[in-house]
Amino acid sequence: MAASAANDSAVERIVIENCAIATVDANDTEYASGHVVVAGNKIEFVGAGKAPENLENVVRRIDGTGHLVTPGLVNTHHHFYQWITRGLATDHNLFNWLVALYPTWARIDEQMTYTAAQGSLAAMAKGGVTTAMDHHYVFPKGSGDLSGSIIRAASEMGVRFTLARGSMDRSEKDGGLPPDHAVETLEGALADTEATVKKYHDSSFDAMTQVAVAPCSPFSVSTELLKQGAEMARRLGVRMHTHGSETVEEEQFCKELFGMGPTDYFESTGWLGEDVWMAHSVHMNDSDIAAFARTKTGVAHCPSSNARLAAGIARVPDMLAAGVPVGLGVDGTASNESGELHTELRNALLINRLNPVHRERALNARQALRLGTFGGAQVLGRASNIGSLEVGKCADLVLWNLNTLLHSSIADPVTALVFGAAAPVTASFVNGKQIVENNRLLFADEDAIAVSTREEAQRLARISAQA
Repeated sequence: MAASAANDSAVERIVIENCAIATVDANDTEYASGHVVVAGNKIEFVGAGKAPENLENVVRRIDGTGHLVTPGLVNTHHHFYQWITRGLATDHNLFNWLVALYPTWARIDEQMTYTAAQGSLAAMAKGGVTTAMDHHYVFPKGSGDLSGSIIRAASEMGVRFTLARGSMDRSEKDGGLPPDHAVETLEGALADTEATVKKYHDSSFDAMTQVAVAPCSPFSVSTELLKQGAEMARRLGVRMHTHGSETVEEEQFCKELFGMGPTDYFESTGWLGEDVWMAHSVHMNDSDIAAFARTKTGVAHCPSSNARLAAGIARVPDMLAAGVPVGLGVDGTASNESGELHTELRNALLINRLNPVHRERALNARQALRLGTFGGAQVLGRASNIGSLEVGKCADLVLWNLNTLLHSSIADPVTALVFGAAAPVTASFVNGKQIVENNRLLFADEDAIAVSTREEAQRLARISAQA
């Protein structure tokens, strides 16, 4: 591929050579042995063989022998705070799981969310995630600046980040699931969400922090919060996110309360569109998928969490065939204790092959990689600047070490990455800046985070027990 601009001697360059490359561009271009040149925070060259000669101001050369270079992974659904409530309610379905954990989650505070965000981000960054998102929707009264603490953790880690500022205003007294003291008022939720967007959202091409409007779910928010939230998001020019069609219980809830299924309900409140993405979308009929395809509503597919909560198998092959944008999500680590996205490539492929209609034709290795990279970028509205290795895009990329015992006898590198065990990350770059070196974080102390997250989990457990 040609360079996007004339050779600029002032910019610092990083050259990666002798590596297999999966660009995940529109043509799925791959190179058995190729090069990537990063100039500043952009990709300047991608191609076969050696990098162009006579490049100026090359500050580093990386020999990628035995490695596969891909776009950085893009996570499209998560709940960071759940890092400190892992391993609880392990044999529950979604509604029972929520009822069991909401009383504990209602006791979180700013220090807990900051520490839990560090744990969640560290797990993802070590596993090749370069763009993360967090759907945070629990804001107990007097708990401090939770949104600010999460954004601070992402900034310190060096990860590109979208905060989906969530909200809940339908508590137990209104027929919802959350405890009364865990929800906000309609007016308070809208006002604080707008303030968060105005303070933190960056709409520039290489933005490191963006904010979405994200009421939690149809069974925890009022119809007015959905409607006014959609109006606000579109007035402010930001994206919209919520949970949808996750379980059969949710579908029954919507039909009993609103007289229609989740997709029709969302459409009636303004929540379908190319600026919207839904988490899970497991229980979708043909009409629902057609509505998502018609409106270009995106889906965050969370295979491990769906299995953990026995929610079901999302119809991902049918969604892709219809033209629905689909990315991958870790989901909160109270329902996916591993907390990293690379295993979701493998689980998405394997779980979708259990679908009795598609079986072995459901997904292949390259489709799974696309879900975790370009598909995620589409879902987050950032396909023009991240998600594939193309000249002019932001330099978010990962060098996966496939020269290991667990990968070295698999000839095809993409197959090794997706079908094989979790591959070590030799280097990960976000916006041209390296954040992982030889499977260790460069801007965070993993051992210290392990200690602090354990301490905060224990503190939360004590507070919840006393309450």
